[in-house]
Amino acid sequence: MKKIIFLFSVLMVSFCAIAQNKPADTSYTLPDALVSQSGKKITTVKDWEKIRRPEILKLFEENVHGKTPVKKIPLRFITTSINTSALNGTATRKQVRIYFSKDDKYYMDVLLYLPNNIKKPAPVFLGLNFGGNQAIHADTGILISDRWFRYAEAPAYVNHLATEASRGTQSSDWPVEKILAAGYGLATIYYGDLQPDSSGSVNAGIAPLFYTAGQTMPADDEWGAIGVWAWGLSRAMDYLQKDKDVDAKKVAVVGHSRLGKTALWAGAQDKRFAIVISNNSGEGGAAITRRKYGETIAVMNKAFPHWFSANFKKYNDRENDLPVDFHELIALIAPRPVYVASASKDQWADPVGEYLSAYHATAVYVLYGLKGLNTPVAPGVSQPVGDGYIGYHLREGEHAMRLYDWEQYIRFADRFLKK
Repeated sequence: MKKIIFLFSVLMVSFCAIAQNKPADTSYTLPDALVSQSGKKITTVKDWEKIRRPEILKLFEENVHGKTPVKKIPLRFITTSINTSALNGTATRKQVRIYFSKDDKYYMDVLLYLPNNIKKPAPVFLGLNFGGNQAIHADTGILISDRWFRYAEAPAYVNHLATEASRGTQSSDWPVEKILAAGYGLATIYYGDLQPDSSGSVNAGIAPLFYTAGQTMPADDEWGAIGVWAWGLSRAMDYLQKDKDVDAKKVAVVGHSRLGKTALWAGAQDKRFAIVISNNSGEGGAAITRRKYGETIAVMNKAFPHWFSANFKKYNDRENDLPVDFHELIALIAPRPVYVASASKDQWADPVGEYLSAYHATAVYVLYGLKGLNTPVAPGVSQPVGDGYIGYHLREGEHAMRLYDWEQYIRFADRFLKK
């Protein structure tokens, strides 16, 4: 297993080296978020919300992420444990299992920490995690996931299953105490509860719950794994709305890498999320795909064919033919605040392209009378920008979610969730 992880790391390093040596395409023309498919110039919030926003959302559904099923399924929220003096008395820890079917076959486990130092209900950061809920903190009261794990290095994971040694192994991505001390709760779910992160995995996830008679795979214009994972974030929101200790009007959805792509898609579809945060989401997330820099549509679809809809593969090496670009994904979040973050050594995710998406989404925020980003020139390392409704920073270092990132997210959230 260590050899597999090593080879994967070498491959990623090689890709990044290629990305750094290949200049971005600067000759592209972006689709105009404020011109409808009929050619109508969008100049009012009403026209954006009634005409253009639905058009763009539909274009992403038909060409990128696939359609999310609208079928309602029975949800059951079962609290499996509560500890009101967790983490040396600083937090209340809840663990809730959300069942998606009348039997016990389909479910996801929510880990929720709430700060004990504030009067509840509390604002909450919500995000999916890569290593299982037990990986975000060494707290021995957290249930160890029994799901399959994609990147599974011993002794934390053996035969792609988590062991006791996995506790807290990803705590650097989730500074729980920092979040709690700032007056926020943290809710997280292992993304593999919804669908395993591997090609051919769709029927091992929750997708079969939505099949029509005789269907065995999603149709070409139906969701891939990112759509499934985003759907799970909305079901977590369903629970948070019922928890009286949570201020469900103040939930910020956050994600890193492929789960940053997921957070953006969840936020674009579900207006209940008060803030949307993308950390190093790159291609298919925040980055401008027409720049063809770092990871491209073709490379991503070949390496991870299960992430997006089958229709998205039509645009392998044809970025300019895609009827949308990803500044429009960010624009779909307006007028809610959105934050995009990059890392200096993560050229594979195209930091400049991530910034430009946020910048070009500004035009839609301006329709609402809100401030976005005022220059197409990306800031330098450790120079956060955005005193309006769009924030951005470039952190020194690798593809990861670190304390510095969280410090910016908390500062950004404070402006909107602690008024």
